Amino acid sequence: MTVELHRLSNGVRVVTEHMPGLASASIGVWVAAGGRHERLEQNGIAHFLEHMAFKGTAKRSALQIAEAIEDVGGYINAYTSREMTAYYARVLENDVPLAFDVISDIVLNPAFDPREVEIERHVILQEIGQAHDTPDDVIFDWLQETAFPDQPLGRTILGPVDKVSAFGVSDLSTFVSERYAPGNIIVAAAGAVDHDAIVKAAEAAFGHLAAHDGGGTDAAAFRGGEHRVKKDLEQAHFALAFETPGYRDPAVYTAQIFSTVLGGGMSSRLFQEAREKRGLCYTIFAQTGAYADSGLLTIYAGTGAEDIEGLVNLTVDEMKRAADDMTPAEIARARAQMKAGMLMGLESPSSRAERLARLLSIWDRVPDLAETVELIDAVTTGDAKAFAAGLVEKADTALALYGPVSRAPVREALADRLAA
Repeated sequence: MTVELHRLSNGVRVVTEHMPGLASASIGVWVAAGGRHERLEQNGIAHFLEHMAFKGTAKRSALQIAEAIEDVGGYINAYTSREMTAYYARVLENDVPLAFDVISDIVLNPAFDPREVEIERHVILQEIGQAHDTPDDVIFDWLQETAFPDQPLGRTILGPVDKVSAFGVSDLSTFVSERYAPGNIIVAAAGAVDHDAIVKAAEAAFGHLAAHDGGGTDAAAFRGGEHRVKKDLEQAHFALAFETPGYRDPAVYTAQIFSTVLGGGMSSRLFQEAREKRGLCYTIFAQTGAYADSGLLTIYAGTGAEDIEGLVNLTVDEMKRAADDMTPAEIARARAQMKAGMLMGLESPSSRAERLARLLSIWDRVPDLAETVELIDAVTTGDAKAFAAGLVEKADTALALYGPVSRAPVREALADRLAA
């Protein structure tokens, strides 16, 4: 498998990876224009724009967009994250030109029909309502806001109801003109693809765009705090976060190794202690997520009102214990889980294309898989223990609680317990 990279004169980057033996391909456009690139008054516009992309272009109706891909048995979708918006399709080899034509069309030529704007506004408001009615969904929005208050990285991707209710065509057009700059655009494809043909198609579609500054974003500043909402629910939901390195910091792999040992699977410490040995919960996990300049180690669990205090305290105690007695066997298992998860996940062209775009956006190149494996293998038991000890010593957390949580310890009590 060969990764090939080309940069158009205006800054649009084209990256492909041919995967021998495949009869299908994934192709898409990734734009560095996500939730954290919005101004306060724009909160939710990146996600709104992603929805509108499928509602028609200058030459295709919403139905024609769907039919063009589904008539050839393909699949088309999009997503908005805090740092990226992606539009992508999976099709058979001979239909790659069609898929790219459709995707480039929806990115470059959205119609923004006022009637469709109103329809999609209603859809998004229902999506917001659904998220608010899903405790193990909304709690992560609250946790993010508590970790990074009063800054773009802490705001919800869906946006608040009042802003979504007020967005108009001009707001959508303004965000496109500000953020969909050639230097922020990546065309990525993997599978049964021809690099030269995709470069030619990208030049035809995007080559006319004038290069301009696509804007920056506010630096992340982790502050922490507590967000507690008491409500009569079946379960008490608990989410705790610690700041971890951004994805350009090699220590991000240490953070990932530690979170895997702590709560990354059925053999993890939290799963074994909280669920298997004590039966305190059904779901408990720890995971590490990274951004350009910061990251979060997040722990989540749900339990009954009578068990929430014990579960929260157990979580803190397990973090402290891990800093003292993590074993080489646990580190080796976590390394194996990380490498297997990464390599198994890259057996599909969709995952490969996603990886190409993400790594290119971070490094402006695509590091070889062997580089990543080497960084994972370089993490020692001492590194992981020292990293955990640093989190415990600092004791700076973001805490979100939802449901019958009256008995849950307050954030200051957790800090005291960590420091004890």
